[in-house]
Amino acid sequence: MSYVRQVGHGGALGIAYRDHGDDWAELALPYDERLVGMPASGIIASGPIISLMDMATSLAIWVRIGRFRHQATLDLRVDYLRPAIPGRTLVGRGECYGLTRSVGFVRGTAHDGDPASPVAHVGGTFMFTD
Repeated sequence: MSYVRQVGHGGALGIAYRDHGDDWAELALPYDERLVGMPASGIIASGPIISLMDMATSLAIWVRIGRFRHQATLDLRVDYLRPAIPGRTLVGRGECYGLTRSVGFVRGTAHDGDPASPVAHVGGTFMFTD
């Protein structure tokens, strides 16, 4: 899973693989000043967090089905609960909780060190395109 950090959008952001189970995956987004939305605050902008969670939830589908399958994000709702603490790595955990022939259903959280105190919660759907 090292390809996550080496290619494309995730590679440009520095997103790295952390862990996975039967129906979940965790990725990490290290703090980087280039990702800060407002320099005075030091807080990571929402775009990189959305990217982290889009990748973590889509990866959760692949680990659940046991293989790569082409898919497109149909919907990804992100509820921000609080700002991420400047300087900390963000961890995104995605879970695939349901599948049909053409759609995967996901949920997840992003935190900056304490899973019990999430930065954001997400829910979404992915459509298989193959």
